[in-house]
Amino acid sequence: MLDGCGCAADTIIELANGCLCCTVADAFLPVMESLSGRDVPPDHIVIETSGLALPKPLVQAFQWPAVRSRVTVDGVVAVIDAAAVAGNRFAESPPQGAVVHDNPLAEVFTDQLSCADMALLNKTDLVENDVLAALMRDLSARLRPGARLVPARQGWVDPGLLLGLAAAAEDDLMSRPSLHDGLGAHDHDDFESFAFVLPAIADPEEMESRLAAAIAAHDILRVKGFLDVPGKAMRLVVQGVGPRIQRYFDRPWKIAEARRSQLVVIGLKGLDRATIAAALGAIA
Repeated sequence: MLDGCGCAADTIIELANGCLCCTVADAFLPVMESLSGRDVPPDHIVIETSGLALPKPLVQAFQWPAVRSRVTVDGVVAVIDAAAVAGNRFAESPPQGAVVHDNPLAEVFTDQLSCADMALLNKTDLVENDVLAALMRDLSARLRPGARLVPARQGWVDPGLLLGLAAAAEDDLMSRPSLHDGLGAHDHDDFESFAFVLPAIADPEEMESRLAAAIAAHDILRVKGFLDVPGKAMRLVVQGVGPRIQRYFDRPWKIAEARRSQLVVIGLKGLDRATIAAALGAIA
C-alpha cells in the first residue's frame, strides 16, 4: 500500500468514494487537474487501485480534454499473485473434481491482463521453480503483444522498470479488449467489502488464528488493516490473501494519530458480516 511508503503527506491523495472509474467526474478528474496544475507538477503520478479494479474504464478517463492536455498514461501495470494463480484462484474453469460455479475473479483477472503494459508476477518465492516456469509461459501468452512479464518477490522491483514505459495507453484502447466492453457501467454485484473496528490486540498470534478460521469458513478473498498492540510504539499491519496471512510492524503511530485496530474484509457477494465481525471480536 502506498500509505506505508513513508512519503510526505502532500504527495499521497486518497479517494475513498468506492470504484475509482465510477467517480471520474466527481473525484478523479478534479484531483488530476489539481496535481497537474501545481506550480511544480510531479514527473509521475502513480495511481494505485484495488485488486478488483477494471483498468480500462480508468484509462478511458484520460481521454477527457481537461486531463488529456496535461498528462498521459505512461503504462498500466498489473500485479499478479503467483501462488494464487498456481492455486487456480483465477481459473476460468475449475480444476477437475472442484465444485463448478461462476468465477468473477477470472473476469477481473482477464481484463487486467488484457489492459496491462507490464505484469509484475509477485510472490514467486511461494511457488516451486517448475510451477513458476509454467506460470511465466502461460501468462506471457495471455498478455498483450509487447507487454512485459517481470518476476518479483515481496513486491520489490526497480522503479526504473515501471516508469517510462511511454505506452500512451489512452490512445491505444482498441488493443486492450475488455469482457465488459459495450456493457455501459460495469457491475459491482459480484464482490463486497466492509470494515470494522477492533479493540486493542494484546495477542497478535491468537488474533491471527481467529482470522485464519474466519477466512476458511467464509472463503474471504482479502483482509487488510492495522492493529493497535498495547506496549508497542508501532502499528501492526495485517495482510491476508486467501489463506495466507502476513503481519509486520510498519511505522510508529503518529503523535496526533488515534491508535485504533481496524480491518477491511473483501469477498464474494453474500459475506455473513455479522458472523465474521463477531468471530474477530469487532466492537459493536
